[in-house]
Amino acid sequence: MKISARNQFSGTIVSVTPGAVNANVKVDIGGGNLVTSSITNEAIADLGLVEGDVVTVIVKASDVMIGK
Repeated sequence: MKISARNQFSGTIVSVTPGAVNANVKVDIGGGNLVTSSITNEAIADLGLVEGDVVTVIVKASDVMIGK
């Protein structure tokens, strides 16, 4: 599958925390870095995501904000 997003990171799912509608998926991308994605519970089920899965984190954003 080819996609336009250039920011892609391979990693391993360390946790899947379901909520009422969405779930938080934490992915260890190495170097002590974790990325958290909020996706629907339906997407979790469709993809069959579980802890330990090797996945690709794809970041596509028109704005990147930093706060302090």
